[in-house]
Amino acid sequence: MISEQISVVIPTRNRPNLVCKAVESALAQTFKELEVIVVIDGPDEATEDALGQITDPRVRILPLPENVGGSDARNAGVRAARYDWVAFLDDDDEWLPEKLMKQINLAVNLHNPFPVMSCLSIVRTPGGDLTWPKRFPQPSEQISEYLCVRNSFYQGDTKLITSSLLIKKLLLERVPFRSGMKKYQEFDWALRAAQVEGVSFQFVPEPLYIYYAEQQRKAVSSQYDWKYFLHWLRENRNLFTTKAYAGYVATDLSAQAAQQGQWEAFVPLLRELFKFGVPRSFDLLLFMGMWFIPMDARHKIRNFFKKNKEIH
Repeated sequence: MISEQISVVIPTRNRPNLVCKAVESALAQTFKELEVIVVIDGPDEATEDALGQITDPRVRILPLPENVGGSDARNAGVRAARYDWVAFLDDDDEWLPEKLMKQINLAVNLHNPFPVMSCLSIVRTPGGDLTWPKRFPQPSEQISEYLCVRNSFYQGDTKLITSSLLIKKLLLERVPFRSGMKKYQEFDWALRAAQVEGVSFQFVPEPLYIYYAEQQRKAVSSQYDWKYFLHWLRENRNLFTTKAYAGYVATDLSAQAAQQGQWEAFVPLLRELFKFGVPRSFDLLLFMGMWFIPMDARHKIRNFFKKNKEIH
């Protein structure tokens, strides 16, 4: 018999219909010993009114007086949490009914002081459903290399998405989300949490939530210059292995700069690959692909190889 209890934290802003669906998916969990804390990130009367229609006593609404961003909204939810475990759900995602039950069943049987629980996701796109990630971390694999070093051309080879996470509140108090972080909030958190003794990353090998790719906010990469993320990368270089550093520059940073048409970034980022990283031949291939193969063409190439793989 599991005696654990879970606080669910859902940050939201100006999306009343979506957040209500997310809340409903949390309340529909087969694991019932939970509370749902909806953090409204700044004045938002429409969302408060919509959430007010939900009568389940397990729902708590936490309106913030001003907009603070996703990281600080999640931290506010953690501070308000009453239970020892915290699960995060973005307002545009939905959990499948057994998500929390399967994660907590695995977590309580582990011997690690701070297991960070994740799972597979169903990525819903106009072209059909995908399953991410394609693989899980190896026992000896550092989390920076798992998240940054790609071994295939396929997006979603490795992933750690906020809506998949179930974490002990004590760890979140020791390692809060970085205040003001505009993107990669869970990525940044995982890199810092991995420095704490006793932290391990564990995946339930089943898809337990739905990530609606077309519902996501405008890509942050179109709003923030690649230099912002290069500055963040350099400031946190100690969290990356040299292999992971090269992988991040070759894929994430290069993809952002190329998508923005920032050709002046090509040479500096190529130099960055070798200055602080140790790139593999495949990293260089990915780097060139980000710059010289348009995104639509990359999708067609990936789909071609995927179909051939399925045929064989």
